[in-house]
Amino acid sequence: MAHYARINALTHKVDQVIVAEPEFIQTLPDRDFWIKTSYNMRGGVYYDPDTNEPADDQSVINGDEARQRKNYAGIGYTYCTERDAFIPPKPFDSWMLNEETCQWEPPIPMPDDGKPYQWNEETQSWDTSDF
Repeated sequence: MAHYARINALTHKVDQVIVAEPEFIQTLPDRDFWIKTSYNMRGGVYYDPDTNEPADDQSVINGDEARQRKNYAGIGYTYCTERDAFIPPKPFDSWMLNEETCQWEPPIPMPDDGKPYQWNEETQSWDTSDF
């Protein structure tokens, strides 16, 4: 069994993700719009399914089409044919796409001091949050 994302032919957006056998996907009339995706991929890094930590052996990405697609597909993600990658929705206008990870990054890195922060698009800065 594997995860497959259905891609809208006009928008290249993911509109459904299912778990299925490859043989089942081949029986679908829209089979060309189903792209294999790996649940354990985030930012081009393979995460061990048992620990949810980056796997020590990242060579498992090589030769696996789903794992080479940078991110697990989610509804609303875009499938970029040029990169053969799934890209999440852009969270803020000011954020830029990291070409290596296919994830959005803020113009200023979030402080790494253990406090909770949220991005303030108006001021283009990180605000401490009162969670």
